[in-house]
Amino acid sequence: MDIIIESPGFKAGDNIEAYAREKFEKLHPSDNIIRANVTLYLGPEKQVPNCHCEVRLEVPGNDHFAKQAGADFYQAVDAVADILQEQLRRAREKQIDAARGRA
Repeated sequence: MDIIIESPGFKAGDNIEAYAREKFEKLHPSDNIIRANVTLYLGPEKQVPNCHCEVRLEVPGNDHFAKQAGADFYQAVDAVADILQEQLRRAREKQIDAARGRA
């Protein structure tokens, strides 16, 4: 799986990029994930929380998308990874149910 990390408007540090790669590489490998497009960005200065993470997982069929904000990028990445893991789990269950219905 390719992981593309963008951080428009600022330079994300190597630590957060490595952390994000590690988190998204752990997503269920049998889900045929082609690419994870990760965008880290800062919201408006007065907005709290100010650190945002968006991820689009490219998979065969419909892509998965999640967006979360956190007090820091680590929290935002964790929250998005949890959401995507749940989306992938639901898609797997739906696929299994459909296969059972055909049998």
